[in-house]
Amino acid sequence: MKSSYGQFKKWRAYRKTVNELSALSNNKLNDLGIDRSDIKRISKQSII
Repeated sequence: MKSSYGQFKKWRAYRKTVNELSALSNNKLNDLGIDRSDIKRISKQSII
């Protein structure tokens, strides 16, 4: 059960990161050095 909860927490953190980065404009993403196509990869890295 604890493992399932841990996985859920990781998934929530991943989704939060994806949503927050996706909400940024292309200009703001470029200022951060992030391409829109990199959002999912960066979000996955944030939960490792």
